[in-house]
Amino acid sequence: MIKFKYVILYVEDVEKSMNFYHHTFDLPIKFITPEKDYGELLTGETSLSFASISLASSNVKKGFLSSKSEEKPFGIELGFTTDNVEKLVEKAVQNGAVLYEDIAVKPWGQKVAYVKDPDHYLVEICTEIQ
Repeated sequence: MIKFKYVILYVEDVEKSMNFYHHTFDLPIKFITPEKDYGELLTGETSLSFASISLASSNVKKGFLSSKSEEKPFGIELGFTTDNVEKLVEKAVQNGAVLYEDIAVKPWGQKVAYVKDPDHYLVEICTEIQ
């Protein structure tokens, strides 16, 4: 059996990054290593995880692109659904995110907005697709 178990974001400060998602999206902290170089948040069956740049570099010896681009985020996003997009976007910005694309209503009725988290990863905040 194969399971999609986690997504790991490579970040400068694991604890700070985890706290953004914990405080913004109310995700419980599953654990963080004593060295604070790896941690996981509970999001259901798949966890949202964080690894320090130094830990990631020790695992991925050929290197990787950093999320540090202040101009444009990677071509990947994390998606969170809510009944109140406006309120959650405001909360994300209060917790350190930057509004990237203001709220828009798609032709199928879904409200969608995009923010960049403090590590410059793209986060979609939207209503469920009906």
